[in-house]
Amino acid sequence: MILTTTPSIENRSIASYLGIVTGEAIVGANIFRDLFANIRDIVGGRSAAYEQELERARQLALDDLTSSAQHVGADAVVGIDLDYEVLGSNNGMLMVSISGTAVKLA
Repeated sequence: MILTTTPSIENRSIASYLGIVTGEAIVGANIFRDLFANIRDIVGGRSAAYEQELERARQLALDDLTSSAQHVGADAVVGIDLDYEVLGSNNGMLMVSISGTAVKLA
């Protein structure tokens, strides 16, 4: 499955557009990681725990998008857009949503 943020795929032509497909993932942050992230934010540096959780959420959403595209018989998804949002009480959850256009290639 080809996934791209561009509206086309170089050296490939799109035979048909199969519609919009989406993928979502919502993950909760662990209280201990939150504590250490806050400490790291105070003393500087990057929060590896949050970066790992963000990567996990992004991969889950991409997997969901790919599954949706396969379900409609797509060869690729073009025009992908990724959005990130914090949710829940005290912003304790992270949502990644991805959408794009499923296409059949010639």
